[in-house]
Amino acid sequence: MSIDVHQHLWTRSFVDALRARTSPPFLDGWTLILDGEPPYEVDPADHEGRDTTGLDLALVSLSSPLGIEFLPPEECWPLIDAHHEGALALGEPFGAWASTCHSEPDPGRLAKDLARGFAGLQIPATAAPDDRLLEVLTAADLPLFVHPGPAAPAEGTPPWWPAVVPYVQQMHAAWHYFHAVVRPRHPRLRVCFALLAGLAPLHSERLIARGGNGRGQVDRNFFVETSSYGPRAIDAIVRELGIDVVVNGSDAPYATAPDPGLGTAAGHAIRVVNPRRLLAGKETRT
Repeated sequence: MSIDVHQHLWTRSFVDALRARTSPPFLDGWTLILDGEPPYEVDPADHEGRDTTGLDLALVSLSSPLGIEFLPPEECWPLIDAHHEGALALGEPFGAWASTCHSEPDPGRLAKDLARGFAGLQIPATAAPDDRLLEVLTAADLPLFVHPGPAAPAEGTPPWWPAVVPYVQQMHAAWHYFHAVVRPRHPRLRVCFALLAGLAPLHSERLIARGGNGRGQVDRNFFVETSSYGPRAIDAIVRELGIDVVVNGSDAPYATAPDPGLGTAAGHAIRVVNPRRLLAGKETRT
């Protein structure tokens, strides 16, 4: 059962909800308007006819960089509800991460949403983790997916800047914050960090040098997914964390799932065994 834990697919209901808005974020036809960013031309082909060859499960999620989760509740929920409705109706092999409002967290509403069949909850890396939401996840025995949040390009920088600089910085900060602050409060929570947590695990030597601890102690419930990286970065992460916490993610349609380049057994662990443990919360036989 090959699994991709990180995809995005804008369904008709979500597109319609974005087009119904007149303030950012909104769609004018297929032109995406975000606050503080130049207009972006969305390719509708990216969200139609997705090739899922070889996948038994592809988890889609809200595009957190749009900033939807931080809108006031009366603006946030219609967009999230539209995303949820469309994602749950996709059919096999798709599954979905739930999203929630962070401007006014609602644990009760999250619990009801999760009960509809979502794989877990996605939050932006820029959101302060709300203990009440994390308690709902723990009670449901479902994982958390930490994804980059909004990041406007700095003046004079190239188009790739947000994805390469702020996104990586956000994930790096989230990795360390969850280890230092969140884990002591939520010892049973399973978490997956997008894009190899911005390679934050590779900074353990500097962490130790500056007064941190934990080198050599791997948290088996803190996973990292591989989107936008390749064999060299994946190999370095495996050397630091071991193979058991690395899971397959593509960030489709913006990238494709990388070949780990570590051999058949490692590829099977990353694509099959480890994602199953992330989602099911227990060891599974293959």
